[in-house]
Amino acid sequence: MKKIIEYTDYRRYIADYYADRKARKSFTWRDFAKSAGFSSPVYLKLVAEGKYNLSEAAVERVAEAMGLRDWEVDYFKVLVGLNHAKDNESRRTLFNEMLGIAAAHKATVVEGDSFRFFSDWKNPVIRELAPAMPGAKPLAMARACISKITAAEVSETLAFLTKAGLLKKNADGSYTQTEQFVTTGPMEITPLAVRELHHQMGELALDTIENVPQNQRHFSGLTMGLSTKSYNQIVKEIAEFRKKVASIVTSDDTVERVYRLNMQLFPMTHDVSGIDAGAKEMDVKKFGKEG
Repeated sequence: MKKIIEYTDYRRYIADYYADRKARKSFTWRDFAKSAGFSSPVYLKLVAEGKYNLSEAAVERVAEAMGLRDWEVDYFKVLVGLNHAKDNESRRTLFNEMLGIAAAHKATVVEGDSFRFFSDWKNPVIRELAPAMPGAKPLAMARACISKITAAEVSETLAFLTKAGLLKKNADGSYTQTEQFVTTGPMEITPLAVRELHHQMGELALDTIENVPQNQRHFSGLTMGLSTKSYNQIVKEIAEFRKKVASIVTSDDTVERVYRLNMQLFPMTHDVSGIDAGAKEMDVKKFGKEG
């Protein structure tokens, strides 16, 4: 069975533990529940299926019943908290706590590097910038960035990207990318970091309106009424457009500066299809027409 550190879902760990024990010898959910001090023979089965949450008071008992010891128990406690967290900020805090527990005991969380990469705008920017400035010192890279970043932060970012295998440091001190593009893949926790990255990149985009000449940036947009069918069709077109952009990038070996392309399609109203005509008319009178 995989180690606890390889999990970001405590329910899956409980289910896998049960399956592993049952495959090796006679073992039932009743046996499992009894070893953890529960009177209900199916409680842990229901927890594993997502029908119940594991209570805070029972976390340590269940961890010990599964043979977890010392820091593994602490990791399991945080894992349960992570899966029960109601908001993204709490999830990010708890996941970082998991990374800290793992690092303190020289263990590696499977999604750790991916989560860290997508949690900070500096990582994708420096990953693109470093190969374009062969031999450049961290201070020079910092000065090349429009958004504020220190030489120390550049050094720390380069060290992380190299350790994570996202950049390769050559004998002459230059850097090359190990892969041209980085994607999230089918991960569970990393999307939390991706949402934070979108938030950061959106704020940086607003800054460029004031700080970057218009001939070096492009902003355009549409406000439009859509049906679900049209929305889905547009999403497909955006995906195809992204592929075309990627093709342009891969066919050109020259990098003169690092750009960020944000593509956003988001609702600005609730679904009005169920609102009666009188209510729609009232809204139009109240707010008027765009332009």
